[in-house]
Amino acid sequence: MNNSPQDMTAIVKMAIGSDSISVISWPRPVPKADQVIVEVHGTGVCGTDLHIAHDAYPNIPPVVMGHEVAGKVVEIGKEVDPKWMGLRVACETHHQVCKCDFCRDGRRNLCKNKTSMGSFVDGGFADYVAVAEELLHIIPDLITDHEAALTEPLACVCHILLDPPLINVADTVLVTGPGPIGLLAAQVARTKEDNVAVCGLEKDRMRIGIAQELGFVTTHSPEPESFDVVIECSGSESGISTGLKSARRGARYIAVGIVGHDVNFSADTILYKELLVSSGFAATPQSWNRALRLLENSQISLSPLISRVEPLKNWPSVYKDLISTDVLKIVFDPRI
Repeated sequence: MNNSPQDMTAIVKMAIGSDSISVISWPRPVPKADQVIVEVHGTGVCGTDLHIAHDAYPNIPPVVMGHEVAGKVVEIGKEVDPKWMGLRVACETHHQVCKCDFCRDGRRNLCKNKTSMGSFVDGGFADYVAVAEELLHIIPDLITDHEAALTEPLACVCHILLDPPLINVADTVLVTGPGPIGLLAAQVARTKEDNVAVCGLEKDRMRIGIAQELGFVTTHSPEPESFDVVIECSGSESGISTGLKSARRGARYIAVGIVGHDVNFSADTILYKELLVSSGFAATPQSWNRALRLLENSQISLSPLISRVEPLKNWPSVYKDLISTDVLKIVFDPRI
């Protein structure tokens, strides 16, 4: 691949359809007045990226994919505070400029005009990405470049579980789905209550093993009506069914995993058990601050969740492996 000095390498979804994603030469971004250019050191591959590939999540191609971005600021726009130059940062994902009630209330994640990187504007599966100054967060020194790519999903989990807090002391907690989000959710839940179990299927042996290494009780078949809080992270019909059956009467059921299609489940279970159902979408500045404090206090372990680090050119094999359950989180590092 022969790039010009103004080009870079990127993973781009060129059109609707999962067969339209390629690793190609793409124009290097130029910062607007309020933006910086981040040299990407790590971008996590998320289940949402698979949904984008299959058009089960909104996207407007052509677009550079990737939204779990961390790196170093190497260029700044004319209105940006010079303090950002050279700092290691992780990036919020939304790019809309909007004055709606949600945005004015700091709930930009719910804006009807939300335009996320990696689906509506160019994201972090590339050498460089343009990001607005207000979306930057400084990475704690004890967090590596590749671990920092998991700050964004951690912020999403903090938004769902901690804003407002949904776990009380002495609660019994079940997390269904031992993927990266599930293991982040289990760790965030454990900051509130130690009694946290992780549920997975037989095919999740590797992931269940990581959960055990992190100190969690694991199960393939949780006892019915035995948990005060169920955190559903699998995004599957079977996970939803297991979660609803496992919830005690009067429990809290928290939907985290994205399904990507319609599913069938007994809605009457919610009524008969008088369940409190909640969820959350993406993250807010407040949840980003919570996530960073947890990392600064060494309350979350990120390294065990990273199965491997790959160059951008390996997208085809990464995509194939993520459909299986033999990996947890894969991080792209464009520098390798």
